[in-house]
Amino acid sequence: MSNDAHPDLILGTLDVHATDEETLAALHAYGDAWSTAFLEGRLDEEKRKRWLTHSRADDVTFRFARPRSTVAGPSRPVATFSSWDQEMNVGGPELLPLRMITDVTVAPTHRRRGLLRRLMSEDLADAAAKGVPLAALTVSEGSIYGRFGFGPATRLRSVEVDVRPGRFRLRHDATDEPGSLQLVEPKDAYPLTREVYAEHLARTRGEVARPAFYEQVFSGDFNWETGGPDRVLSTVLHLDADGRADGYCTYRVKEGETHDQHHIRVADMVALTPAAHLRLWQFLADVDLISHVRARVLLDDPLDHAVVDPRTVETKEQRDMLWLRILDLPTALEARPWREDASVVLEVADDLGHIAGRWRISTDKGRARVERTEDSPGVALSAETLATLYLGDRLVPTMAAAGRVTGPDVETFAAMADHAGPAPYCRTGF
Repeated sequence: MSNDAHPDLILGTLDVHATDEETLAALHAYGDAWSTAFLEGRLDEEKRKRWLTHSRADDVTFRFARPRSTVAGPSRPVATFSSWDQEMNVGGPELLPLRMITDVTVAPTHRRRGLLRRLMSEDLADAAAKGVPLAALTVSEGSIYGRFGFGPATRLRSVEVDVRPGRFRLRHDATDEPGSLQLVEPKDAYPLTREVYAEHLARTRGEVARPAFYEQVFSGDFNWETGGPDRVLSTVLHLDADGRADGYCTYRVKEGETHDQHHIRVADMVALTPAAHLRLWQFLADVDLISHVRARVLLDDPLDHAVVDPRTVETKEQRDMLWLRILDLPTALEARPWREDASVVLEVADDLGHIAGRWRISTDKGRARVERTEDSPGVALSAETLATLYLGDRLVPTMAAAGRVTGPDVETFAAMADHAGPAPYCRTGF
């Protein structure tokens, strides 16, 4: 790996599967670097062990930069960048390979030296060379990643639901529907919740396959905040009329200072049917001594319209969730659904070069054929904007009104791309 631009630094990757003393020491330093960057302090022995275990299960690549020398003590990374490959649902018949990125940090001592661009460029080039058409991350700062062609592609709402006596009422009694509920220990429930999530992934545009650490968290095996078993985590399963799990809610009860401040925080809720969704919400409302339930839900969730009083569901925050980057434009666009049959030429600006140039998109019966062309473009946009539009969370006319999509064929492109397939939804952070 060339190091001409950073002669004072060592840049490289770590073998997550290595067990020799030198590499293990480097892995431990890497873990401490990203953990302290996210204000979590250094990893203790148990957290380090678990981090390495799930990183090995996902075959994570660790990219780093560290000083060649220090005035005291061993050198520690001044930049970290972790990635691995999984799959996501883009609304088509097949899941697409996805490069998942996390733990992106640069120390304050080494800002504005191009380290993030260096690590990002190398990782995206690696993904593209391996035929991975998309990359994704969830971000802590929204101003950083557009320059690399990432755009916010899904959103979530955080809500607080008033479940005090007499406040929460559904228009139709959820208990009248076929099916039943069972409280199950999280560890015992996890194999079933994993199956439900797999079906949810197969059905849900925008959702991604979960990293290995989710098993530790949602089985109650380990709580990263307390550093031990999660003794307050609970899981309720919804079973269909045949006794098969078709929904679940994993949650924690949080005690308030007074009786009317006890509340539930939903850690994860997935339902494969509307009936299961509302029945789980009715269950949460029926838990004794609870005044409110806090959860992350769809922008337009069925719960909003199922309650008698819509003000019982109060939106506390709405924000971006999954940020996407397109690396292989033909593969990505041919995999997603399309609405109207037409043809348009896009001119894509991409500073990293992966999808730069002119592309003709021809759609027929909901599918697209994409190929390079020298024809005059009818629509011009950036890689960042195309990523934002890709899953359908944002509409072409809105982005055009913002000055981010231009050209004489914007209306044609909108007719082809917008409202094609279900609204995207991703509840999986990483």
